[in-house]
Amino acid sequence: MLRFRAALAVLLMAAASFVAVTLRPAESQAAVSFTNPVASAPYGADPWMGYYNGYYYVAATTWNSQVVIKRATSVAALPGATESVVYTGTASNSCCNVWAPSMHRLSGPNGTRWYLYYSAGTTACCDGQRSFVLESSGDNPMGPYTFKGQLNVQANNGWAIDGSVATIGGKNYFLYSSWVGDLQSLFIAPMSNPWTVSAYGTRISYPTYDWEKQGGNTEEGPYILQRNGQTFLTFSASSCNTADYKIGMLTLTGSNPLSASSWTKKSTPLFQRSDANSVYGPGHHSFFTSPDGSETWMAYHANETTAQGCGATRTTRIKKVNFNSDGTPNLGTPDRLSTSLTAPAGDPGGGVSFPVAGTRYRLVNQASGKVLDAQNCGTANGTAIQQWTSLGNACQQWTFTKTTSNYYRITNANSGTVLDSVNCGATNGTALNLWANLNNACQEWSLTPINGGYLIANRGNGLVLDVTNCGAADGVAVRQWASLGNACQQWNITA
Repeated sequence: MLRFRAALAVLLMAAASFVAVTLRPAESQAAVSFTNPVASAPYGADPWMGYYNGYYYVAATTWNSQVVIKRATSVAALPGATESVVYTGTASNSCCNVWAPSMHRLSGPNGTRWYLYYSAGTTACCDGQRSFVLESSGDNPMGPYTFKGQLNVQANNGWAIDGSVATIGGKNYFLYSSWVGDLQSLFIAPMSNPWTVSAYGTRISYPTYDWEKQGGNTEEGPYILQRNGQTFLTFSASSCNTADYKIGMLTLTGSNPLSASSWTKKSTPLFQRSDANSVYGPGHHSFFTSPDGSETWMAYHANETTAQGCGATRTTRIKKVNFNSDGTPNLGTPDRLSTSLTAPAGDPGGGVSFPVAGTRYRLVNQASGKVLDAQNCGTANGTAIQQWTSLGNACQQWTFTKTTSNYYRITNANSGTVLDSVNCGATNGTALNLWANLNNACQEWSLTPINGGYLIANRGNGLVLDVTNCGAADGVAVRQWASLGNACQQWNITA
């Protein structure tokens, strides 16, 4: 009997063990997919992207006086995430032409804060770019932010752009780009606190290879990548006005980051154009870690054609970083926009479903209160686009059809023709009209939420829908213009 009870106990323990295992299967998460770009015109160039406390954050060049940030819990939701204006410059402190924001969480005299570095024009407004810094009031990447000042990195208040911070050996250094003669070069300056450098910058690299001299002798956009005790300084090379804008790399091989002899340049590009994938001018990048901490990713901008250059046509894309056997980063080949990619490890998934296909919407200008209107209810190719008081008719109603890569075709409900950039124009003031669907980029549009409305930007030229001269009357033409950050370019989309 005792032997029987002992055997029974063993069987019960084994059964319990089996039940425990079968009731607690190993957790797994289905892979989340997404397509680039994660940020489109007008705020897709020179991107910084990071992941912190459950959110991805993206900041990019605005070309106006505003600094904007958007966030989302999944990369799939980033295209539809709202842009928040966290700072607006004035004539006395970086009034316009904001470029290349870069965000860093640093410890300083005020505790741990987020510091947002950017380039902008100064007192004459767009008289040339300098480097500035904002400080968050707490430990929140969305701010609020206060202006801390200009970084005095160059003698005689010299031109300085694309600043970012590197922490090496427990010390902070400010990296940026400036000129020596006709060579746009990389500089580094020691920092005494997150908003102050303790000395002018010293040059650590300049264009020496042909691949850095396409369209101009250029090294800019420096950003640090550190892994397993190695420090890499990646940068953008050649002119951004060319399709040959690309990424190069220095490796810290010496002990003093302030000495050019401590940095060794890779003789070949790290990342460059892919004609096969229709990716041109990939560059100006940053790195971030996946939500679960296991992967390194890069955010960068690129164009879709060789004719596009340094303007708002550039969009933010992301790509997983692999590493070679010697520990150096391998960025591979840029992906075609339509390629479905697996999201960073730990991404929870989830996107946005607005606008709904087939639903008729009105586009209401935030400044005038007028709606986007097909002139005289025209149905022919070439019908002009204007604003008008809402009449509740189909000539003022529009449907959105997703094409690919987070872009939409906008169709007039009355005529069945689509919103079109006249002659595929690329300059400020390019007119809008209705035209038969040609399935081209001049008839595709991105939607960027901001201030409760949307910036509606053309895929081909990066310009946004704009009410001419901010007019408030019926019949004022709606055209295309670079983003100015005003309500005349912001549209509520209402069913």
